[in-house]
Amino acid sequence: MEKSQLELIALNGEKVSEVVKGLNQLLADFQVHYTNLRNLHWNIKGHGFFVLHSKFEDLYNDAAEKVDEIAERLLQLGQEPEHKFSAYLQTANVKETPAIYSSEKAVTYVLDTYAYLTKEERKVTEAADNAGDVVTADMFTGYLKEQEKLVWMLRAFLTNAREK
Repeated sequence: MEKSQLELIALNGEKVSEVVKGLNQLLADFQVHYTNLRNLHWNIKGHGFFVLHSKFEDLYNDAAEKVDEIAERLLQLGQEPEHKFSAYLQTANVKETPAIYSSEKAVTYVLDTYAYLTKEERKVTEAADNAGDVVTADMFTGYLKEQEKLVWMLRAFLTNAREK
């Protein structure tokens, strides 16, 4: 008898189901966030343009990498990742943004989105820990480390923007 993907990597399907649910949620959220970051990159104007234009490009490239990593982790867990943007829009808690031109509004969007994403990533990390899925837990621990530093830096930028 052929073993399942989860059996081959010594994980329990029932325990991993919460991990899979969280990964699917974050896949949709990161896909919409990626598109929103492209919006910010293209449309930012005024004070902070040069810094933010470049930073938003870094962020959307990072989001694209995370989309790929999350989808591949789903495959490693024996699941097929969603691939239709229409489904992402229905699933995602991150919503499409209108064009944002202001540096303060753009950075506030990013901070608000990472506040949501880090909360969801912590849930997935906890579910992964409970399932014995150290690979997914480690993946999201790395994401959280990066994002906590990003939040600190963006808050510092925003503080400067408000003082001027």
